[in-house]
Amino acid sequence: MTKKINLFANLKSDFASGLVVFLVALPLCLGIALASGAPLFSGIIAGVVGGIVVGYLSKSHLSVSGPAAGLTAIVLTAITDLGAFNIFLTAVVLAGVMQLLLGFIKAGSISNYFPTNVIEGMLAGIGVIIILKQIPHAFGYDPDFVGDEAFFQSDGQNTFSELFQVFNHIQLGSILITLVSLAILILWNKVEFLKKIKLIPPALVAVIVSIILNEFFIQSSSNFAILKEHLVSLPVPTSLEEFKNIIITPDFSALSNSKVWIVGITIAVVASIETLLCIEAADRMDAQKRYTDTNVELKAQGIGNILSGFIGGLPMTSVVVRTSANNAAGAKSKMSAIIHGLLLLISVLAIPIILNKIPLATLAAVLLLVGYKLANPKVIIHFWKRGKYQFVPFISTFLGVVFTDLLKGVALGIVISIIFVLKGNLKRAYNFRKEEYADGDVIHIDLAQEVSFLNKAAIKSTLMAIPENSKVIINAEDTVYIAHDILDLIREFKTVRAKDENIKVKLKGFKNAYQLENNVESSNKVSIEHYYDVMKRKTVNREIIDEKFND
Repeated sequence: MTKKINLFANLKSDFASGLVVFLVALPLCLGIALASGAPLFSGIIAGVVGGIVVGYLSKSHLSVSGPAAGLTAIVLTAITDLGAFNIFLTAVVLAGVMQLLLGFIKAGSISNYFPTNVIEGMLAGIGVIIILKQIPHAFGYDPDFVGDEAFFQSDGQNTFSELFQVFNHIQLGSILITLVSLAILILWNKVEFLKKIKLIPPALVAVIVSIILNEFFIQSSSNFAILKEHLVSLPVPTSLEEFKNIIITPDFSALSNSKVWIVGITIAVVASIETLLCIEAADRMDAQKRYTDTNVELKAQGIGNILSGFIGGLPMTSVVVRTSANNAAGAKSKMSAIIHGLLLLISVLAIPIILNKIPLATLAAVLLLVGYKLANPKVIIHFWKRGKYQFVPFISTFLGVVFTDLLKGVALGIVISIIFVLKGNLKRAYNFRKEEYADGDVIHIDLAQEVSFLNKAAIKSTLMAIPENSKVIINAEDTVYIAHDILDLIREFKTVRAKDENIKVKLKGFKNAYQLENNVESSNKVSIEHYYDVMKRKTVNREIIDEKFND
């Protein structure tokens, strides 16, 4: 029986963290919508649905959903190819239905196979990306959209070349506000009397102070004044009719268009993988070490995308940046994600003019600290000390995420992890009791718990190295699985080569189901040729003869 979660049990900390995530999510929703070539409000709609609906349905305590930077290229291309945003929304609804089905067939279980070092490498890589991408915004240089995670940018620059461009576009007001915001964020948790004010998050204080400072600069016509292009830019409807036009509905007549289905499948696959990666990351970050049912998460994401598509929103995933900010702000339960969604909804309806006064520089300061917590050098040192089999996949994922994007970086880390696993399996398939062979030796080969086809080459070379006139004991008493390839190898060795070279073979612990040929002289003995003939014709079932040494 599933334990019921009390959403209001940690309301103080969840409200404070939800407020921080709201401040981080607002420019991310707008930036991702802008980069996707979609209406700006479509990003806000996805953020609201991701917060309230997915937040409520999800079993994750820390994960926060919304429009994802990893989908921007797919969305931009899809809208262009399909020719209209309302046709694209049909593909979003289809993607949601597919995710819902993936949840019901328990496809979320694939997340159990993501290696921990790869997840940690992904988090550290995202941390470095956040820092590198927010430095230009902190200096008042904002050509790249807020929330971009790709190495190569739409403005023709890359993550590193963008940093050099900053020196040609320094805005003194943005630098000052970044420094003031960082001071507030850092000191708030160090000054004793401020630490007691838990209900007011330091990020909110930083935002309020930055708005007041900039308004003072504007009124005094100071060179420090931050212009409109360096502030949050939320559309402000001037009439009810204009607000109604914001809601765009899907064109379901496009269901006959094969391109719509291809886009829907693409979004479903990519969004599901990103969500599962983020859920694993969220569970790793959780101080209480709670685990999320990933199949329920896929269902929640599916319902969220169906609803988002129906009312004009972008596709969504669970997002690492927002989740990391949520955890860093002290969230205790999923109520934080729900609160962030409610605040997005209320604020864009009630106070869009005030929101448009927030400098991007102060939000950059918030994200800089989030990035530092993710990319803490202690994490790199930790995996270095754990040896190359842990460090190499970790650092490969880390570098892959920084220099490509999240999915490619993780794919690289997983491939390298698999190579290491395969290499390890070759060594751990069996153990020897004796390493040097001589005529008359008794050689013990103890098989591991699982012996797959990947171990075939190693076992084959070992059997080939066994000298004539030896006695060999192949022990499978602790083995629960042996691949057919290995069984065939042992069978051929026992019935052919062992007979020719006077090698006595004893098999221990092999089940009857393995159907290994006997090599002892017996009235019940059937030759290997007859055995294969029988098996080919499938006319006779033989019982396995007990294995014994020939004295």
